[in-house]
Amino acid sequence: MLASRPMAGTTVLSAGQPRRDHWQRAVTRIRLWGSTTQGQRDRSRWVCCFWSPVVKQKEKVKEKEKEKEKYLAVEPTRGGGEDIWSAKSEAAEQGRFPEHLIIMVNGLVGSAEDWRFAAEQFVKRVPDKVIVHRSECNSAMLTFDGVDLMGERLADEVRSVVVQRRGVQKISFVAHSLGGLVARYAIGRLYEQPSQFDSSINESIGGKGLIAGLVPMNFITFASPHLGSRGNKQLPFLCGLPFLEKRALETAHWIAGRTGKHLFLTDSDDGKPPLLLRMVDDSDDIKFRLLPSPSSLPSLLLFIASFKNMIGS
Repeated sequence: MLASRPMAGTTVLSAGQPRRDHWQRAVTRIRLWGSTTQGQRDRSRWVCCFWSPVVKQKEKVKEKEKEKEKYLAVEPTRGGGEDIWSAKSEAAEQGRFPEHLIIMVNGLVGSAEDWRFAAEQFVKRVPDKVIVHRSECNSAMLTFDGVDLMGERLADEVRSVVVQRRGVQKISFVAHSLGGLVARYAIGRLYEQPSQFDSSINESIGGKGLIAGLVPMNFITFASPHLGSRGNKQLPFLCGLPFLEKRALETAHWIAGRTGKHLFLTDSDDGKPPLLLRMVDDSDDIKFRLLPSPSSLPSLLLFIASFKNMIGS
């Protein structure tokens, strides 16, 4: 028999010798691919397969921002928050602001950013009529300070906006979750008795009073716990188990501060009833019974979307 001989250019390995030549050739090819012009082109094409969609998406975002700048006027207010109105509206061209001020209020651990899209849509749909203010005084951890303190801050912020945006005549509130309670408290603080203004104005608003000197139009809340969050199955993640519900009632203030006490009706400042119960009726210095039915005041629309649990609060 003829002894087999290795072909030219091959390496004869002895028993136990690793096949390092294959790894060496692979490494050499990778180095050449990265160093040569053709390799750089191939690498660029490979990277572009993943990078191109990202670049295109960023370009689209920039284009949308430029389009917004053409028709939106955005300006921060001295008291906090941000106002948005149409830069191409008839009022803007005449050097004044639209007549209808809309105050948007965020919920628990929320911020003004929660309402950015909605505010832009308001202005886009009715550019000649509204100026939208995204409230910023109660955001993130400040929402644990309690409904009353947050309501005071919101009232001060609204007063600042009204002073800065001279010419507005009407006001509406749009709030989400806990923001609905805060807005109700602030409205009570901002209420002005009918006897304080001109008789002609008094007749035009049906003798119901003004809010921060403006005619009230709409009060809208989404998923706001107007009756609090105390009771059976108020927190879905507790699965309705009685011992967990009771524990939540006792420890709510550890998680959400004074706000937790207000929501679970466990507050008793100076021996008074819980705040949410007091907000059902007028108190000594705050008017809470300002929101009549639409039939009694046509200019005021009530649309309250409330749920039985604390979702979104």
